[in-house]
Amino acid sequence: MSIYLLDTSVLIDAINEKKNRNRLLLDLAEQQGHTLACCPINVAEVYAGMRPKEEPRTTALLRSLQLYPITFPVAELAGLLKRDYQRSGTMLTLTDTIIAAVAIHNKLTLLTDNTKHFPMPEISLYPLPN
Repeated sequence: MSIYLLDTSVLIDAINEKKNRNRLLLDLAEQQGHTLACCPINVAEVYAGMRPKEEPRTTALLRSLQLYPITFPVAELAGLLKRDYQRSGTMLTLTDTIIAAVAIHNKLTLLTDNTKHFPMPEISLYPLPN
């Protein structure tokens, strides 16, 4: 079975019940037996935009996921990715490079509908339609 790191946009869609993301996540976890995961950046981004009425459901969803930490090697890789892509003319956000580094370092598949934010050839993507 695979471990899928969920991009923040996927989490937000699931919380807001959009794009059938809940069905997809339930299918991956319950029907196919995959593990769903997040990292501290996802948690911070979700809570930053959360409305008060969404808090109980949001907390339940996030706490149901396996949490991958941002360790020194992950932070180092994220910084190097950002620096190297910036030098080649590709601007990436630090949050996206941290999420990418968590996926790369831990050999996780990133579940995202923002594939252009993750151009790294070493990252395994599970692209979703917008």
